[in-house]
Amino acid sequence: MDIALFSPSTLFADDDDFSSEETKETEQSHVERRHNFPGMELLIREFSFHQLNANLLWPGTFAFAEWLVQNRSLVEGRHCIELGSGTGALAIFLHKSFHLNITTSDFNDQEIEENIAHNCRVNGVTPVLPHIRHSWGDTIPAADPDWDLVIASDILLYVKQYPNLIKTLSVLLKSDKLKNDRAGSIMENEQNGGTHIIGLPRPAFLMSWRRRIGKKDESLFFDGCESAGFQVKHLGSRVYCITPKDQVSGDQIESIVESST
Repeated sequence: MDIALFSPSTLFADDDDFSSEETKETEQSHVERRHNFPGMELLIREFSFHQLNANLLWPGTFAFAEWLVQNRSLVEGRHCIELGSGTGALAIFLHKSFHLNITTSDFNDQEIEENIAHNCRVNGVTPVLPHIRHSWGDTIPAADPDWDLVIASDILLYVKQYPNLIKTLSVLLKSDKLKNDRAGSIMENEQNGGTHIIGLPRPAFLMSWRRRIGKKDESLFFDGCESAGFQVKHLGSRVYCITPKDQVSGDQIESIVESST
């Protein structure tokens, strides 16, 4: 896995953007911070450093949480998996706020899984949320995944991993168990000069992307998604919805993804 080398402090424009309070640093090089989410405060233990950047909350997490609250009807009742869960904070927030059936996932890393479980417990989520260790492009440890909503926040740092990420999305969004739910499209309703999203197809991938990288690199992901048989729609506030254009066979998916590597 490629490692993005930068200082965590560069993730935040200024101190006001970092809505947390450092409370404790443990012998295991963890830091516990209090973070304000819509309607609640969560105590989240973060790694002081993690080579795969699963160590802290990113600014896009909070903006995505606010967007989801404003559009909660899109996610309520869904069977959800989060890619790149990191500390698990967003999943914990959604579970507590919406009673969402959500599974966390991240690299095949025991420390990440144990830290997400810790954060679940200290925030009153017991039993802890189900977790899957999954590196993009590898086999998903589920015989026939049937999550009808995939979410992620700020996961496009690793440009070389885009083909693997698209390969994972191809499996998740084109599962045989969901083939009868693939019809449908994003429904929009104009209200007061703005667009109000009132429906999403099943399955769908909702992604918030607020990190700033070169437009050329960013477009590689969206172009790759379209080449793999997905449609990409910007819903506003840097939130994107990615859904299958039509039913594509597994062999076609494999061919498309491998040709983009």
